[in-house]
Amino acid sequence: MYLWIKALHVVAVIAWMAGMLYLPRLYVYHAEAAPGSDRIEIFKIMERRLLRYIVNPAMIAAMIFGFWMLALDPGILHQGWMHVKLTLVIAMTALHGMFARWRRDFAEGRNKKSPRFYRIVNEAVTLLMIGIVIMAVVKPF
Repeated sequence: MYLWIKALHVVAVIAWMAGMLYLPRLYVYHAEAAPGSDRIEIFKIMERRLLRYIVNPAMIAAMIFGFWMLALDPGILHQGWMHVKLTLVIAMTALHGMFARWRRDFAEGRNKKSPRFYRIVNEAVTLLMIGIVIMAVVKPF
């Protein structure tokens, strides 16, 4: 049963990361779009749907399956790599929350951040993802 839960966890994480990598890209394009243009309205719809129907459910599923695996094998909570992985997952979850707030800002026409800012944030997602994968696969300590 553990391997099935692990497989579902990996699928959920892949979906979560796909959305977390794409959402700030949409924010870049949205921030570059001319105010009042049709593109703005399209980006609002795309951002809301991506967050609501893919990113949020994928994050929730990844958390459920991850906690389920921890419940089945609580011994891994005593390993250093898991402490680092969970810290990085908490950081990714916080970033997810910021993405949701920024989506609301865009929806209400209150974005104050530049396209460059969202490009940099996109790299933060990548760095967190790399760290999480290395901890989970290599288990360096």
